[in-house]
Amino acid sequence: MVNEYEIKKQICAIGKRIYDKGMVASNDGNISVKLNDNEFLCTPTGVSKGFMTPEYICKVDKNGKVLQANAGFKPSSEIKMHMRVYKERPDVGAVVHAHPLYATGFAIAGIPLTQPIMPEAVIALGCVPIAEYGTPSTEEIPDAVSKYLQSFDAVLLENHGALTFSDNLLNAYHKMESVEFYARLLYISTQLGGPKELSEKQVQRLYEIRRQFGMKGKHPADLCPNSKAGLPSCHGCGNCDGSCHSGAATEADIVAEITKRVLEQMTK
Repeated sequence: MVNEYEIKKQICAIGKRIYDKGMVASNDGNISVKLNDNEFLCTPTGVSKGFMTPEYICKVDKNGKVLQANAGFKPSSEIKMHMRVYKERPDVGAVVHAHPLYATGFAIAGIPLTQPIMPEAVIALGCVPIAEYGTPSTEEIPDAVSKYLQSFDAVLLENHGALTFSDNLLNAYHKMESVEFYARLLYISTQLGGPKELSEKQVQRLYEIRRQFGMKGKHPADLCPNSKAGLPSCHGCGNCDGSCHSGAATEADIVAEITKRVLEQMTK
């Protein structure tokens, strides 16, 4: 088992990565890691993530209250957002919040990342919704993020940035990288005349590959009722607002759509 000091070093290393890659500026962003059900390590407020050492890292309980912090350091005010993720997703072991340039640009423009443009993004992320704007350091952001936690492992924060989470710190960071790469490619392809999206059939084959790999986390391949019923997945809905994952696509809706398709085939 990795000791706490080694985990603190890992947090500092990931902090330097997100800083060096321009995913945060100045003192932006925050990182946390779950030690057990009541102990979490997190980055402090008011420090650059690119210049941290293990002594900077704080320890808090499941309510965000300080268990240990060296003089001059206290947990980020955004710890409430992290704690909500851990509370509602017991499978999550680490959370990363950053302001990656392209992904945050989409969040500011109010555009979720839903278009299936490359296999890696479809398999790793599915799609990335936008959580409604909330005032930093309040319960507004945790409340906004909460509705997406059971369906996604990455969320854009309206006018704020991005949040990713996974079973361990490295995977949570990789998801942040994937979100930014996805957003950057989508932006570039739009400037070149618009992306050529993967077909619904191609998306479904990628979903099946993900299922075969037994990949961890939440993803439309496993959760979208439309996809399971053979209807267009959330990639085709254009909204990515979590409604299709929360059961808005009712059994009656699915039956009606299947009936419509059967009748269309009969009249051809």
